[in-house]
Amino acid sequence: MATLKRYKDFEKSVAKRASAAVRRGFSSVIGAAARFFKAGRQKLTIMLVPHSEKRIFNLQISVFGLAAVLALVLGAAGFLAYSSVGYGDVVGKLAGKTESLKATQADLDAIRDSTARLVKSARSFQAALDSTLAGIGIKSQSDAASRADGDLAAFFSPSEAGSGRLREAAEIERVSAYLERSVKPLDELGDTIAAQGGIMSEIPNIWPIKGGIGHISMYYGQNENPIYGSWYIHKGIDLSTFRSGDPILATADGKVVTVAYDISLGNYIIIEHKHGFLTRYAHMSAFKVQKGAVVKQGQVIGYIGNTGLSTGPHLHYEVHLGTETIDPLRFLNIRSGSAALTR
Repeated sequence: MATLKRYKDFEKSVAKRASAAVRRGFSSVIGAAARFFKAGRQKLTIMLVPHSEKRIFNLQISVFGLAAVLALVLGAAGFLAYSSVGYGDVVGKLAGKTESLKATQADLDAIRDSTARLVKSARSFQAALDSTLAGIGIKSQSDAASRADGDLAAFFSPSEAGSGRLREAAEIERVSAYLERSVKPLDELGDTIAAQGGIMSEIPNIWPIKGGIGHISMYYGQNENPIYGSWYIHKGIDLSTFRSGDPILATADGKVVTVAYDISLGNYIIIEHKHGFLTRYAHMSAFKVQKGAVVKQGQVIGYIGNTGLSTGPHLHYEVHLGTETIDPLRFLNIRSGSAALTR
């Protein structure tokens, strides 16, 4: 029993001390809070003294009010600092976007210029192609297309709908459509050229001296014989390079039917061609082909000389159709570098 009584007394003593400690702590907190609020409610006077003799401004504010103002000012300053950093980033990004927009605008301007040049070139191509097709009897595709949806002439029409990028896109689409329509007539043109190319190689129509050199020293028809001085009919043309040894070309595909010498013509060759044509090459210094040989247009058959009745190195060239001689100039296609055919 004595032990229990001592335990009870000790428990009461601890409880009393704890209660007293709590009361003292609470009182201390209450006192500290009271002192804090008392100090915060104290008034501060801020005097604004002008340099002139005007009235002095007195501003009374509590410590709490001053702290609130300082906190507001510091918060505003922090917000402005943060906003200025973000604004600087935005300005930098906007500057980059502006430069990018300028570069894009320059690219668009270049595309517009390129589109305009493309359309101009396409119109020139259309005119040239239509003229060529009309010349060989092939109907151009732009005639039919213009009746359906307009041709390239509509590119620069003031009634064209749209502007800017859409206009350039429409123009490119039209050029593409026209080029696609041009494939068929170009194929027909190629077939025609290929067919006519075969015919052209069978007709004596190229300059008979390699490289297109030389000049006409005597024309076809009535001329004065340079040896006898009498008038006679010259059945071909004389071509001179002022020297011997320049290569002579077959003026069309054919077969060599004669390789011979004549007292008047000297060394000469006759080639038989299709469509009833014959060509003769005379006064040659040497032969490059033999009788019976099949030759191609432009093939070297011999060399210019001064054999037979001749006043100097030259080529006497004749064209026969059936039993008649023909002026070779009616067929010759003199390329660049050939002498001008002037009397």
